[in-house]
Amino acid sequence: MQIGIVGLGRMGGNIGRRLMRAGHRIVVFDSNAKAREVLAREGATAAASLAEVVRTLAKPRAVWVMLPAGQITEETIVQLGALLEANDVIIDGGNTFYKDDIRRAKALAAKGVHHVDCGTSGGVWGLERGYCMMIGGPKTAVDRLDPIFSGLAPGFSDIPRTPGRASADTRAERGYIHAGPSGAGHFIKMVHNGIEYGLMQAYAEGFDILRTKDSAELPEDERFELNIPDIAEVWRRGSVISSWLLDLSAAALTKDPQLEGFTGVVEDSGEGRWTVEAAIEQATPVDVLAAALFARFRSRRERGFGDRLLSAMRFGFGGHVEKSEPAQETRSAPRNAAE
Repeated sequence: MQIGIVGLGRMGGNIGRRLMRAGHRIVVFDSNAKAREVLAREGATAAASLAEVVRTLAKPRAVWVMLPAGQITEETIVQLGALLEANDVIIDGGNTFYKDDIRRAKALAAKGVHHVDCGTSGGVWGLERGYCMMIGGPKTAVDRLDPIFSGLAPGFSDIPRTPGRASADTRAERGYIHAGPSGAGHFIKMVHNGIEYGLMQAYAEGFDILRTKDSAELPEDERFELNIPDIAEVWRRGSVISSWLLDLSAAALTKDPQLEGFTGVVEDSGEGRWTVEAAIEQATPVDVLAAALFARFRSRRERGFGDRLLSAMRFGFGGHVEKSEPAQETRSAPRNAAE
């Protein structure tokens, strides 16, 4: 298939590369000309504007927008909506707030343009590992784009099949689902990232307990000097708490056991806040997820080893680089990246 990609950052560029590996043809645009040129050298068709992207694509067109949530995505989708025609599709693959998807889908539908929201997980490793995708939008549009989603997904890989799923839709096992109408994909991805906050916080706090077991405040016979990198490594092997986040933690601790390369300032990219807000709207208790979110706020004022491990994990899966100064607290969610 042919598809346009707008936004060639950490994930957008690799989404394009993975699609080209799968045999798809891509037309790319980014405000950074160098980013366009890099993909063009690798086989993409570079466009100098959104209008050129639309002109270059064959009808019915599909354009994947991979930009930070907020104003830049809003403006881009409005511009594309004005350029596209009936039966064309806009795919928002960023971490957009799901209620914005619902609003935008209604506005685009008046012109016959389909809006598909695709919660996309995989971070900077997606090029090789594939992307887990949670998709919302009209069934006709999602079905038409299935070769794109299939090309981006991990496939069955080496993960054992879940017993009892032999007759179920295989898309979930291959790494993507059509979750429901517009907004459903990003809603699921929002909760996914809220859970991610909780998992990361649990690892961070657990390793902090291990690291401080040699504290002078403990009786001398209760102090242990523990090898933290070795503990992380052994837990990867057969433990019930093994995970990709633990893999990333083990790699970071092996490289830098004290994590001195991190300050421990842990940003939140928006979805954790939205998850807690959704829980409040639905009167659903989320003690762990809320605490994990608040821990990130605290990290901007006082920080410890656990905060540095959180930061190391974020860098490991998403390439998130710490800000040099703690971000000023605001009531609104910050512009997000791929969490």
